[in-house]
Amino acid sequence: MSTTSDSLVHTNPAKQERYDRAYMKMALEWAKLSHCNRKKVGALLVKEGMIISDGYNGTPTGFPNDCEDTHGDTHWYVLHAEANAIMKVARSTNNAKGATLYLTHSPCKDCSKLILQAGIGRLVFLDPYKDPAGLDLLKEGGLLVTQLQAL
Repeated sequence: MSTTSDSLVHTNPAKQERYDRAYMKMALEWAKLSHCNRKKVGALLVKEGMIISDGYNGTPTGFPNDCEDTHGDTHWYVLHAEANAIMKVARSTNNAKGATLYLTHSPCKDCSKLILQAGIGRLVFLDPYKDPAGLDLLKEGGLLVTQLQAL
C-alpha cells in the first residue's frame, strides 16, 4: 500500500476516498446491530489495511439490551460505539496506535479523550454529533479528521 509518511493516508486521494467509503459502509452495517432506538452508531478500527476492531452503541455486557428508559431517554451507562471498539481492541493482542477510526457519527468529548489516549491517528466520520467539542479536541490533539459526504 502506497501511503504518506504518516502511514494513515494513501498518496492517491481518489483511492483513499474509495477505501474510506467502503469502510464507512461497513460501519453503517455494524450500526444496525445496535439495540438503541434513538440513534444507532457503528465504528470500525482499521490498521495497516486490516480491520482490527468494531463496535456499536449499546449497554455493557450482562445488562439488558434496552438503551433507553420508558421516557425514551438514553441510560447513562450506554457505551458509545467508539468506546466499544477501543475496549475490544484493548482485550486483544493488538493496539490502536496509528489506526483509523471509521465512525458513523462524530465523537463526544469523553470518547474523544479515549481516542487520543488509544493512539488513534485518524478519524473518518459521516454525521456530526450535536456538540462539536469532541472534534475540536481531536483536531487540537493532532488527529487527521475527515467528514465524508453522504454515501
